[in-house]
Amino acid sequence: MKLKSLSLLVMTTLSAPIVAQAADSPHSFSANIGLYSDYSFRGQSQTDAEPAIQGGFDYSHSSGLYLGTWASNVDPNFLNGANIEMDFYGGYAGSVGDIGYNVGLLKYYYPGQFSGTDIDTLEAYAGVTWKWFGLKASYNLDDYFGIANSDGTVYWDASFNYELPYGVNFGAHYGWTKLAGTGNSSGDYNDWKLSLSKEFGGFNFGLAYTDTDTTVISAKPGSTEDLAKGRWIVSVSKSF
Repeated sequence: MKLKSLSLLVMTTLSAPIVAQAADSPHSFSANIGLYSDYSFRGQSQTDAEPAIQGGFDYSHSSGLYLGTWASNVDPNFLNGANIEMDFYGGYAGSVGDIGYNVGLLKYYYPGQFSGTDIDTLEAYAGVTWKWFGLKASYNLDDYFGIANSDGTVYWDASFNYELPYGVNFGAHYGWTKLAGTGNSSGDYNDWKLSLSKEFGGFNFGLAYTDTDTTVISAKPGSTEDLAKGRWIVSVSKSF
């Protein structure tokens, strides 16, 4: 599906009325949509440094249980012929004092990909937060995005989020991909990101800089673009 088609799909879906929940209902629903100058996943561009339209829906229960889905356009040259990434996730989240916790499963699904290598991926994750700090581990339950014998790959995500004056939110992230499997350790790499965001007029505007210590050359014919190099990303998003 092309970028324009995905945009129409997301906008049409979000234009449907979301049923408001009673104040005392244990159920809640939300949706989000955003436009990004690039879709960066763990420091690597998934759209060949081109814009992305992304959106998702979430359900949560007062008990802490939640379910959600999210989608983005992706570059078919990079992701085995797939034009779309669809994520499905569910888990349990809660807090004890200043300590928050979150555990769940996340499925990365790429409809329309070529036969052969299957890049669909399933991860289990667990994270904790304390005030402004967070630490999360994602454990791969099958081959990591099609890399042979890579089940058991772990992605570590350390984060810091703090609200600056005038409602500006500052974020810092450091990630480490540790590939499992014989001969795969050469693919281990680190990524990092700094970001600023602010809500204005009901929209959230963001600016981020991301980089890695690895190189990933674009699979687009005739391209020499490094999809893991440092780059700026601007965004505008809205939650409902």
